[in-house]
Amino acid sequence: MSLSMKTRNTVSEAVQTFAITRHRNGAQSTLEDELVVEEPLEIRIEGRRYTATMRTPGHDDLLARGLLFTEGVIADNDDIETLNQSTLCRERNQEIINMVDVTLQDAESIPAHLWERSLISNSSCGLCGKASIEALTARVQPIENRARCDSPVLCAFNDAMRQRQSLFERTGGLHAAGIFTSDGECLALYEDIGRHNATDKAIGFGLENGWLPWKKSEACVLVVSGRASFEIVQKALVARIPIVAAVSAASSLAVELADAHHQTLIGWLRPNGFTVYCGEERIMHREPVAR
Repeated sequence: MSLSMKTRNTVSEAVQTFAITRHRNGAQSTLEDELVVEEPLEIRIEGRRYTATMRTPGHDDLLARGLLFTEGVIADNDDIETLNQSTLCRERNQEIINMVDVTLQDAESIPAHLWERSLISNSSCGLCGKASIEALTARVQPIENRARCDSPVLCAFNDAMRQRQSLFERTGGLHAAGIFTSDGECLALYEDIGRHNATDKAIGFGLENGWLPWKKSEACVLVVSGRASFEIVQKALVARIPIVAAVSAASSLAVELADAHHQTLIGWLRPNGFTVYCGEERIMHREPVAR
């Protein structure tokens, strides 16, 4: 299948239409296809560059809130005084001006090492140069919430998330992250070309609306498409989310991090089951109710 850009006009911020040539079974046809938009976003703190990421446009304010929170720059939403967003870069002749500039109540309190990391992220590798498990442990305590979640509820999250992935249905090119209660209620769900960005948007929404960090007695679950990596587990730990479930496998470092902080980590989430890597005590096994 060959590809050429048709126009820079978008159906929405997150989707763009291209003219393609499709080859199937020895025949070819020309048609239009919708692709997910990938563009850079620079996050600044009081005019100073903090980090950059390749993301799907939309909900950039939530992405910035979630990222600054999970990186330890802010402790809660009240630490942000103002948050200003720029114009989309494709409206300025490809100049990279996609930007969120955050003014904090106390920018001088940001530890120097957070600036020195100069984190860069992209859609394939996530946030690079992450702190070690030991460094994270110094600022994040193990999760004490021991509330349980029924296995049939967990098994239903995959389909529940997929039903809400409207952009994935159109493009087939996005990840998703959703936060659910232990009784199946969807609190937040966002799509992005990067798992880590989708997670930051969901956490940013919870932070803005006051229910993250999680303090309730019942459990909540972060569900992500793709694999469970170190950065996904780290973000959930900072948000005090006791259970993380991924559609694919977990990495070794993700399991070590979750286990060290008494977090439940699940992989291979399917309607008929899942794999628990650590924190089995939070899973209440029940047979699915026959329909």
